Amino acid sequence: MDIFQEIKRLEEEIRKTPYNKATEHHIGRLKAKLARLKEEAEKQKKKSSSSQYSIKKEGDATVVLVGYPSVGKSTLLNALTNAKSEVGDYDFTTLKPVPGILRYNGAKIQIVDVPGLIEGASKGKGRGKEILSIVRQADLVLIVADVFTLDSVNVIRRELHEGGIRLDEKPPDIVIKKKVTGGLTIKSTVDLSISEQTIKEILREHKIHNGEIIIKEDITIDRLIDAIMGNRVYIPSITVVNKIDLFEIDVPPGVIPISAEKRINLDKLMEEIYRKLDFIRVFLKPPGGKADDEPMILKRGARVEDVCRKLHRDLLKNFRYAKVWGKSVRFDGQRVGLDHVLEDGDILTIYTR
Repeated sequence: MDIFQEIKRLEEEIRKTPYNKATEHHIGRLKAKLARLKEEAEKQKKKSSSSQYSIKKEGDATVVLVGYPSVGKSTLLNALTNAKSEVGDYDFTTLKPVPGILRYNGAKIQIVDVPGLIEGASKGKGRGKEILSIVRQADLVLIVADVFTLDSVNVIRRELHEGGIRLDEKPPDIVIKKKVTGGLTIKSTVDLSISEQTIKEILREHKIHNGEIIIKEDITIDRLIDAIMGNRVYIPSITVVNKIDLFEIDVPPGVIPISAEKRINLDKLMEEIYRKLDFIRVFLKPPGGKADDEPMILKRGARVEDVCRKLHRDLLKNFRYAKVWGKSVRFDGQRVGLDHVLEDGDILTIYTR
């Protein structure tokens, strides 16, 4: 039995095995083995694959449009940006990634239209592996369905999950400290739903026989495996339903109804894209001068050090101190260091040697 047949056998056994306390240990071991074999299979495929999609990231963040063919992703890209993506009434009009720039609230947001993602994409169908490699680089995933393909949203989310993309999740709060000897020690700050025996068996399946595991959330088997694998990406998402001008439907809660062609609700969508990217605006002020009208766009949690890196690498070497006016300081003009965390609307002056 080759690796792909073994993967199929494990998937079938997991599907048929009811989950309960009696089967938890068995299912945990099966899922751990399945994740390991899938990673090995992926490495084999990469060795034999010669073609890859690529995109040069530009702007302050990258948003990737993902959906079935012919749901209007290219029309939406053209409506939001300066791109000229080909639009057609047939499947797979877009044959390679097409980028454009959305300018909103001072931010330059790269929007990328990729070829249609179909069921089976995570297994390579329809160049799905190449498409998923682009999606993994996104700062935000924009799932696009239309009024005729509402069910596609669940398919797309499942394919992304199978491709190691975790939408609207935070990374597991687990620390794994591998050691050479001493066996496995499990420490937790919360009550755990899965047994310590199951946790250890999953770790051993991934060849972790010695180490200290610190768990700070009530972990599931799948979340534990994600933490061990270390190759999952965690990306926020927005879901839209396009072509609402053609057919009236009730959209699920949290989904934005739009018409890219008629520009219906595009203002609401742009506002939500900006909000989901969690930007802050920082206005730079030269010593003795006035603050710039155009802000620097940064992710929330950015520090003075991040500003220096974005401006010029020599600023870090020559940095003396900075002064800040705004919400992040106790008083205007407060002197701060590189590790100071900035807030939206702050004014920043950097002093160098």
